[in-house]
Amino acid sequence: MKRVFVNLDKCLGCNGCMIACAVEQSSAGDLFKAISEMPLPVSRIEVKTVDEGGSFPLQCRHCEEPYCIDACIAGAIRKDPETGLVLSDEEKCVGCWMCVMTCPFGVIRVSLLPDKKGKIAVKCDLCQDRKIPACVEACHTGALLFCEVEQFISLVSKSKGDRDVLLNSR
Repeated sequence: MKRVFVNLDKCLGCNGCMIACAVEQSSAGDLFKAISEMPLPVSRIEVKTVDEGGSFPLQCRHCEEPYCIDACIAGAIRKDPETGLVLSDEEKCVGCWMCVMTCPFGVIRVSLLPDKKGKIAVKCDLCQDRKIPACVEACHTGALLFCEVEQFISLVSKSKGDRDVLLNSR
C-alpha cells in the first residue's frame, strides 16, 4: 500500500504541504476562500524545524499497531483492513484527547468544530478522495513522495549519496 515518504535533503521548510493540506480540508477547497472560513481549516501535516536549521514534514504514519485506536474511548478511530489506513470519524470524536496523548509521533491535531460547539481530534487520511495526497502534489522540491515501501527503498538505494532520508511511515 502507498504511503507518504520524505527525503530530508530536499525539504526547504516552505510549508507548501501544510497550506495544501489545510485547503484540501477546507469547506471551500480554494485558498482564497479557505482563509475566510471560521474556524480556519487545520492542516493534517506539520513542518518541523530542527536545531541544525533543517526541516521535515510530519504526518500520521498509519502505524501497524496504532496506539490511538486503543486509546479512543469513543471508537472514533479505526484501521481500514483493506488499505491499512488509520482513519478518524470526526462525527464520533468527543474531544477527550486520549489519541493526542498516546500518539508517539505527535501528529494528531486539535480542530475547532464549524458550529463552535467544541473541538475534535483530526489526523491525516492520505486524502482518500485524491489519487495523490495534496501535500505531495504541492511539494515542488520533490521532498514528499507517495509510493509503495519497496519503491521508496529502491529510490533510496539508487541515491546512496543522500545523507539523510527519513522513512515517514510504518
